[in-house]
Amino acid sequence: MQGMYFFCRAGQAVHSPNHARDILVMNGLRLLPVLVSFLLLGAHFLRTGPLAVAVACAALPLLLLLRRAWIPPLMQVLLTLAALEWLRTLYVLAAMRIAWGEPWGRMALILGGVALFTGLSALVFRNRALSARYRAIRGD
Repeated sequence: MQGMYFFCRAGQAVHSPNHARDILVMNGLRLLPVLVSFLLLGAHFLRTGPLAVAVACAALPLLLLLRRAWIPPLMQVLLTLAALEWLRTLYVLAAMRIAWGEPWGRMALILGGVALFTGLSALVFRNRALSARYRAIRGD
């Protein structure tokens, strides 16, 4: 975050005029893996499950707009469950392809990568700036 400061003649660091906007943009970029993970899960359920679950998965990232202390733990639990769903899907599809005698290795790599990406997305909330954003606010 060194780029968000400029120095006046006295040599003191002062916030740049766009400091708040810069923080907002950076936090948005930090949360991008969470958004992508939930949209991928929504697309998965759109194909395989009820429409309401797909819509809920696509709408869950809207909770990130709330600045509440319970948002990061909730998202971490949901992302962990989502990664487990991807691993379950991997197991089911690989078993079907093996039973049918079809190749399954590439599918396993892709779904394994999606599961890993989704699981690692839960770690973005360990970032100091995001922790500060979702720190407990009075009235929580």
